[in-house]
Amino acid sequence: MTAATGNAVREAAAAGTLGAEPTTVGQLNAAVEQAQEAFERGRHADPDERAGWLEAIAAGLEQDAGALLEIAGRETHLGAPRLEGELKRTVFQLRLFAAEIRIGEHFDATIDHADPDWGMGPRPDLRRYNVPLGVVGVFGASNFPFAFSVMGGDSASALAAGCAVVHKAHDAHRGLAARTAETVTSALEAAGAPSGLFALVTGRRAGEALVDHPLVKAIGFTGSTAGGRALLNRAAARPEPIPFFGELGGINAVFVTRKAWAARRDEILAGYAGSFTLGMGQFCTKPGLLFVPAGHASEAGEQLANALADVTPARLLSERLHGGYTEAARRLRDTDGVDVLVEGDFTETPAPTVLRTSSGEVRKNPDILRQEMFGPASLVVEYGDESELAALAELLEGQLTTTLQAEEDDDVAGLAARLTDISGRVLWNGWPTGVTVSYAQHHGGPYPATTSATTSVGTAAIRRFLRPVAFQTFPASRLPEPLQDGNPWGVPQRVDGVWRRPSDAISGEGRL
Repeated sequence: MTAATGNAVREAAAAGTLGAEPTTVGQLNAAVEQAQEAFERGRHADPDERAGWLEAIAAGLEQDAGALLEIAGRETHLGAPRLEGELKRTVFQLRLFAAEIRIGEHFDATIDHADPDWGMGPRPDLRRYNVPLGVVGVFGASNFPFAFSVMGGDSASALAAGCAVVHKAHDAHRGLAARTAETVTSALEAAGAPSGLFALVTGRRAGEALVDHPLVKAIGFTGSTAGGRALLNRAAARPEPIPFFGELGGINAVFVTRKAWAARRDEILAGYAGSFTLGMGQFCTKPGLLFVPAGHASEAGEQLANALADVTPARLLSERLHGGYTEAARRLRDTDGVDVLVEGDFTETPAPTVLRTSSGEVRKNPDILRQEMFGPASLVVEYGDESELAALAELLEGQLTTTLQAEEDDDVAGLAARLTDISGRVLWNGWPTGVTVSYAQHHGGPYPATTSATTSVGTAAIRRFLRPVAFQTFPASRLPEPLQDGNPWGVPQRVDGVWRRPSDAISGEGRL
């Protein structure tokens, strides 16, 4: 943003009109061009400076928490504990990313010195590291107004990578998006970041133009399979196709072995009920399928009904989402071979619904296993023999998560191998809702769970918005800092095949 634009943003935020009108294509083009200028000015900022920008955003969000939480509560129907937890996660994530880029591992700095005796013939001096892609377009999610929205994982990881961000706000919480963006831009300005490094746009036309703009080099998206696929196709159809990091659908199947069912049936059903209704079933990691041994349906139904009686129904995030949930749940309920195990409803505050089918029915109609119900509903699948489970898993599409509820002496090696093939995170005796932000986290999976092999959660998410560049026989004075023998930024370097710490001594020849 220019100074004038920044003042206009602040005035509109104070008046409560920021984001009230959709962004025009002309305004979108201006925002992207300003973002490109900011990227060019800030791309060579050292890790400590860039980390400071992230920390400034975190501090700004904390300072504006009262106003942000008030707007979020009004627009999303989510309670204060949930929203406060999301904001805490968002601030923590920014600071974790700041610490991560200060270490500098994301550069993957690799140095091969010239070697006349290299095994395949003389090797020139080669040095490679990761550089930021450029301007990144980010689409906010409806179901996480902080964690996957304006300054959620995609925006935070793109900024950490050294990119500029143009964020397309989700229409379900425009006022919150506008206030968050104003807080972010003010924090960046106060921290000395290049003007225009972050911008907010609204409306469908601006979103489409964002994907089309030639200066935009990648897209981050969290949303529906239909919407994500449309944008993926659009990104691929550009004269210069760009990466599309989309998180789309999720069923998140759970498989219960006979031994686990016999040993922990009540515990498993209680955990299942709590997990698929958490956040009114509006989590991308909600367990939408539970495979259990046949012959215990009535008992399971009673136990589930008891567990679900403790769930307090609430409104879904938006009328549009409520309508989509109702249609999906009713469509699956009316499918041949599917019946109701626990009767819910589709009122303004819908009571949870549990449907039931059998392994025989899903073999006849695998689409039964592929119907996402984004709300408080799930499907129980009864199987006859445990030997069926690996074949049933073969019927599943790509998953964000899959779960094994099993005992230590269960032989589930074949099933576990199949679940590894189709999902990004495999759980043992746990529940998939709740995705911690950490170093080892992976939040992704084969299509339609996501459109890439990367993660959108955790420190590894930063690398999505980087690409490697190698420099051959460059003069030492022209090399980027991470590739210099003197290592002025103190980042990890792999030198002639050996990883060296920044504190390692440098020889008189300048080699580690």
